[in-house]
Amino acid sequence: MAYKEQGVSSHRARFSVIAPHSFLSSRLAGIPGVKDSLLQEFGIRLLTYDLPGFGESDPHPNRNLESSATDMAFLANALGVDKFWVVGYSSGSMHAWAALRYIPDRLAGAAMFAPMVNPYDPIMTKEERRRTWNKWTRRRKFMYFLARRFPRLLAFFYQRSFLSGKHGQIDRWLSLSLGNRDKALMEDPMYEEFWQRDVEESIRQRNVKPFMEEAALQVANWGFSLSDLKLQKRKRSSNLLSWLKSMFTETEEYMGFLGPIHIWQGMDDKVVPPSMTDFVHRVLPGAAVHKLPYEGHFTYIYFCHECHRQIFTTLFGTPQGPLSISIEVDQANLEETNIEQQVVNDGDYATN
Repeated sequence: MAYKEQGVSSHRARFSVIAPHSFLSSRLAGIPGVKDSLLQEFGIRLLTYDLPGFGESDPHPNRNLESSATDMAFLANALGVDKFWVVGYSSGSMHAWAALRYIPDRLAGAAMFAPMVNPYDPIMTKEERRRTWNKWTRRRKFMYFLARRFPRLLAFFYQRSFLSGKHGQIDRWLSLSLGNRDKALMEDPMYEEFWQRDVEESIRQRNVKPFMEEAALQVANWGFSLSDLKLQKRKRSSNLLSWLKSMFTETEEYMGFLGPIHIWQGMDDKVVPPSMTDFVHRVLPGAAVHKLPYEGHFTYIYFCHECHRQIFTTLFGTPQGPLSISIEVDQANLEETNIEQQVVNDGDYATN
């Protein structure tokens, strides 16, 4: 696994954050444009990594969302991280959802930005599905159909777009419809430079298979439902042993994700429509939803210093900087060392 670190060092981090990237992206993305000084101010250690087969990470045969969560835990273990926040943006959110499901004990909380869910999720109502699909271009709907039914055919389209070696805009390559503010951002030279560098790193291996796998994962059976993450009391078993145990146990047992979930949603987002976040909030009413008027899919999280400050303040409160390194000193040993040092100094002085 290839990874990147930003912010404070491991032993001075107040908060550790791991951010899996979205489709056609890499470890270089992270929180796009976040300033190191802001990470230092809040004491944040930001870790990003390449998904299997992307960037410099090795492919992972037969990967699924459970293995994705395991990869995240492996990275945390390797870098000495105990509890961490997971950040999910766009299609990268499915890996964050997987972490909430499969490694909840490792997570301090989750921050989601325009979080993508499976557009074929069976617990979506007809109205929720209609409001979502109506926002997408005909070509994008066709690509989802291929990913679900005939994922191998995606190679034909990918090799003629972002794997062709030619530069192009993300909205054309991924068949996206964008709002006015997103279009304006994409014309900014700073974004253009970032986008080209991130895409080049993403397709470094020139292997179409990881992209086919990622697209298929999005619309396949995830192996869990978002409703599994809902905080609820665990149902007591009807057997005698469990009943006797409950008689002497006062604490209630809960299932689902116990930590905080924050969701930021641009109301002019045509890539991940607000209807998706409405669906998530219906299923997970405990999640805190921050609706952003006039914001699109990219404009709030990309190169917006004040936005990043608002996000960190919401998650972590008033900035307190990195942890101070305290060194405990044995006072008796310190006094003995001082005496010895004084003898040496006196001797040196007499010799001179």
